[in-house]
Amino acid sequence: MAASADTTTTTPSCTLAGRIALVTGGGSGIGRACCQVLAREGAQVVVTDINLQAAKHTLTLLPGEGEHVAVAMDVRERKSVEDAMKSAQDQCGAPPSLLVNCAGVVTIAPILETDSDSWHKNIDVNLTGTFLVTQTFATSLLENGKDSKGAVVNIASIDGKTGSTNLSGYTASKGGVISLTKTCAAELASKAIRVNCVLPGLIDTPMTASRMRELRENLMRLIPLGRTGRPEEVAEVVAFLLSERSSYMVGACVEVTGGYGM
Repeated sequence: MAASADTTTTTPSCTLAGRIALVTGGGSGIGRACCQVLAREGAQVVVTDINLQAAKHTLTLLPGEGEHVAVAMDVRERKSVEDAMKSAQDQCGAPPSLLVNCAGVVTIAPILETDSDSWHKNIDVNLTGTFLVTQTFATSLLENGKDSKGAVVNIASIDGKTGSTNLSGYTASKGGVISLTKTCAAELASKAIRVNCVLPGLIDTPMTASRMRELRENLMRLIPLGRTGRPEEVAEVVAFLLSERSSYMVGACVEVTGGYGM
């Protein structure tokens, strides 16, 4: 696979200057890349993760030392989400107006071998977590004033559209995120909060590492570009959807897959 430049270090355009952006799952993978790109674009970033140490490590990778904050958040628990949102507002002086729902898990097992605990973990983190954080974020932002504009990007998956063997809980949860995105978009657009989602394909992250080892050869045949994606390639699309450059996009589901799943 040919090496290419890390786009998180390109020249900033500061399209998000003055905005506060909260990222769930910011301690690794796509979430960490989103934090890096959003910070590069001028946003003050609130890095949240169930692993606070991982979130703090992400802080060390962001430009603007001391400007960004790390907060522990378990997206499955309403109180944890509400406490984290309040902490973000207290530390930043205002509620976040940008949100990236990136926290996620995946369980690999045939449907006949998938136990209830694994199923519920995928649904609770990937789908219920997206609901709880979006609801809390929108409520907080709207309470701040009628003129508060916001934008949300949910990280779904191409597997939520196509399905995939051995990923029943994951694909069901990500399909739910796609539907939830469109419902939230329809309800919140009139309140000046745009909601869109991104459908990544096979991206080089810690979460996909085990799957890639087992399936890389077969999957490469299905990706027209012939390679896996990089987290920053997803993050660049996220930054675009959060910015005013996408001001007429509502309820869109943008595929970032190298052509997989077309």
